[in-house]
Amino acid sequence: MCRVEETSGKCDYKKQWEMKIKIFGEGRVQKLKNSMVSRPRMKLWMLRALTSILLWTCFAQLMTLGEMFGPRLLKGCPSCFTQSASELSSIPPKLILPPKRLYKNNGYLMVSCNGGLNQMRAAICDMVVIARYLNVTLIVPELDKTSFWNDPSEFKDIFDVDHFITSLRDEVRILKELPHRVQQRVDHGMFISMQPTSWSDISYYAHEILPLVRKHKVVQLNKTDTRLANNGLPLEIQKLRCRVNFNALRFTSQIKELGRKVVKILREKGPFLVLHLRYEMDMLAFSGCTHGCNSEEEEELTRMRYAYPWWKEKIINSEMKRNEGLCPLTPEETALVLKALGIDRNVQIYIAAGEIYGGERRMAPLAKEFPNLVRKETLLRSDLKFFQNHSSQMAALDYLVALESDIFVPTYDGNMAKVIEGHRRFLGFKKTILLDRKLLVKLIDQYHNGLLSWDEFSDTVKEVHSNRIGNPKKRAVIPDRPKEEDYFYSNPHECLQLLDEPWRRT
Repeated sequence: MCRVEETSGKCDYKKQWEMKIKIFGEGRVQKLKNSMVSRPRMKLWMLRALTSILLWTCFAQLMTLGEMFGPRLLKGCPSCFTQSASELSSIPPKLILPPKRLYKNNGYLMVSCNGGLNQMRAAICDMVVIARYLNVTLIVPELDKTSFWNDPSEFKDIFDVDHFITSLRDEVRILKELPHRVQQRVDHGMFISMQPTSWSDISYYAHEILPLVRKHKVVQLNKTDTRLANNGLPLEIQKLRCRVNFNALRFTSQIKELGRKVVKILREKGPFLVLHLRYEMDMLAFSGCTHGCNSEEEEELTRMRYAYPWWKEKIINSEMKRNEGLCPLTPEETALVLKALGIDRNVQIYIAAGEIYGGERRMAPLAKEFPNLVRKETLLRSDLKFFQNHSSQMAALDYLVALESDIFVPTYDGNMAKVIEGHRRFLGFKKTILLDRKLLVKLIDQYHNGLLSWDEFSDTVKEVHSNRIGNPKKRAVIPDRPKEEDYFYSNPHECLQLLDEPWRRT
């Protein structure tokens, strides 16, 4: 029976089944053995996979939330985001340089400026124009170091020299210094140095100076103030003067930062008036104006005038000059005029000037009428240590504060007063009270002599100056008498037609 069962296949089937079970059992054991070896790797792989999935899920959720609520969060959390936004907005945009102007270079123009900061500023503008229309390469101008102020400042110490060069590259090629081979010619005296004729039009430079440049390759122009006419020039020349003055000539970042600091301090206390009180020793000695000075002071000023041979006027009648309106107002006269004009006695008055001749004694009447007198020296103190003995840099600081003032009042129509007057016109005819000194000294004398009451004096002063506040007007043209015309830089009305120019908004 047993054989029959075996032969019937049941026994073989059973054996085969038992064998399969045995084989399966052995394979499972082997797999379990193998799995015991690979399980750490599997766990690590599984962990990595789960972590990746989790991170991607979180990232997707955050992106969705950012799209839904991001703008609201930025608006609703000023303490978190406003500061960074402000910082970003303060970053200047990427500078887009104008294309270089390509032209045949006729030679090199060196420039030596003379005078104070604003006298040199106007000269620089004129020299850029002259270089442009002679098709020459301009070397960065050299500033005056031998004047009364004896300031060692270089161009780069006052102005942003890189901006000056790059912002004008579509008009004229400007270099910081002569190329080496050309400098060798200069070192051997192979150049010409000269003083151009005052108040000349552009044809003078085309016919007289350009041939010299072509012949000598290098021409140095010295005493460059007022060397270009006020009027009678092509519009493109006047426009370039504007562009140089109001865009290319930027003060250094250090000067600008201090200027902002002063303005901020003043603004925190309300409106302020800038008084350009030109009652400094050099001004009085040069002009010969000694009204109100004692005999010792008169002698001191006279000695100083004779000490500088390039100050042409020697014997000067002070009273005559004063009656002609050719002297700066004294601090006493200034106090009287400001009071007559109705200036609030509590307003902040920033004195934009150097050391006042006579010191606190001469300033006492002005301080009595207007007690809130301030100066950069009192507002900044230690911040000015780098500006010591650098009068042009100090003047640049005063310039910036004067531009931002609510009212600007110069007591003398010198170069700073004129250039700031023109710049304030360009900025939207900001109020600049232009004092009629010739009439004022007569009114002041009449008041002191009892010929005018206070009300009569005050009413007359206000009436006379009602239209002398820097309002729009055409520049005066006086043929053959350019010195008596309105100075271009005090009334650059051609610039005011350029409100849509891109550089106007920089």
